[in-house]
Amino acid sequence: MAESTEVETNTFHTLADPIRRYVLDDLDEQATPVSFDRLATRVAAWHTDCDPDAVGDATLTEMRTTLYHVHLPKFAEAGYIEWDKDTHTIRQGPNFDDIAPFLRLMADHEDKLPAGWS
Repeated sequence: MAESTEVETNTFHTLADPIRRYVLDDLDEQATPVSFDRLATRVAAWHTDCDPDAVGDATLTEMRTTLYHVHLPKFAEAGYIEWDKDTHTIRQGPNFDDIAPFLRLMADHEDKLPAGWS
């Protein structure tokens, strides 16, 4: 029983951060690995509510740093992603299917989520 509670706690902790949710949503739509730079650009664009081509250098650098040092290591440790630092690509990991139903549930009920959760 304690293991189940730990898994649930980790899942909800992961989903509590909007950047992490967006990264996972983005990967949920990808059938092939995505480049780190492409992912960082798309997350920065979403986070700043602008077109990917309009993301400023400082914003993109900050997002790359945050993803590289904070979010992607957490995902890799949980098995949600496979992160190849040699090829600079990210793909769904062996445990991605554990969190995917929660992502889809949240997307299906986006109108019922608290402010800031969508």
